[in-house]
Amino acid sequence: MVSSAVIYLLAMCAYALEWAATRRPGDETPGATTGAVRASRFGRIGLGLMLVAVLSHIAGIVLRGVAAQRAPWGNMYEFVTSSLGFAALFALYLIWRRGWAWLGLPLTLLLAVGQGLAVTVFYVAVAPLVPALHSVWFIIHIVAAAIAGATFNLGGIAAILYLVRLRAERKGEVRGWLAQLPSAATLDDFSFRVLRFAFPLWTFTILAGAVWADYAWGRFWGWDPKETWSLVTWVVYAAYLHARVTAGWRGVGAAWLAIIGVIVFWFNFVGINLLVSGLHSYAGI
Repeated sequence: MVSSAVIYLLAMCAYALEWAATRRPGDETPGATTGAVRASRFGRIGLGLMLVAVLSHIAGIVLRGVAAQRAPWGNMYEFVTSSLGFAALFALYLIWRRGWAWLGLPLTLLLAVGQGLAVTVFYVAVAPLVPALHSVWFIIHIVAAAIAGATFNLGGIAAILYLVRLRAERKGEVRGWLAQLPSAATLDDFSFRVLRFAFPLWTFTILAGAVWADYAWGRFWGWDPKETWSLVTWVVYAAYLHARVTAGWRGVGAAWLAIIGVIVFWFNFVGINLLVSGLHSYAGI
C-alpha cells in the first residue's frame, strides 16, 4: 500500500509534466514539435507508473484480506483503500481502452493523496470483525458502497474539470494544459453518465444496509449518524439527477451539485468515523 501511494505520486508528477509540456493546438512556434513529443513521452511514463501503482494497490488489498482471513472491508482504512482501488481500475480502463488520458493527472492526484492518508492516518492493524459485521450482507453492502464511491469520485473530478474548461472556453483561453481536456460539453456529459450509473448502486447500498441493520440490530433504520449522512448523500445526487432529467438543468449548477455530492460522500465515510460516535464507527483509530 505504501509503495502504491509513492508510485501514484510519481505518476502524478509525470502527468503534470505532460500537461506542462502541452502546447495550444495548432501552435507552430519554434519548439512546439519538441514540446509535443516531450508531452507524449511524459504521458506514456505516467500511464506506465499508474499501471504499476494499480497492480501494487490491488495486491495490497488482496494481501490484507489474506492476512485478516476475511474480506478486507472491516474498517475505514480497508474501505478507503478498496474504494480508491475501484476508482483506479475504472480510470485505467477508460485511459487504456477509451483514450481518455485527461483522467491521468486528476485521478493520480486523488489516489496519491487518498492512499497517502490511508497508510499514514487511517491505518489500523489487522483485527477480527466486530460481531455486527458477521453477515453475508457485509460483502454485498460494502462492495456496492465502494463501487458507488469510486464512480462518485470520477463524476466529481469531471465536474471540477468542467468548471475549469468552461471558464477558459468563455474567455477564449483554451491553451497549454487546458488543451489536454475534452470540451466542457463532453466533460459535463461524462459526469452525468457516471453519476447516473452510481445513483441506483448507492440506492441499493442503502437498502442493503437497512436489511443488514435489521439482521444485526433488530431495526431497519435508526438515524445513526452514518445512516443519516448516507441519506443526505442520496438526496444530493437525487436532486442532481432529477434536475438534469426533468428540467434539463445542465451546466454550472449541476456541476456544483456533483461536487457537493462527493464531498458529502467522503464526509460520511471519513468525517463521521473520526468526529462522531455511532453504531457504524469502525475506524479503529
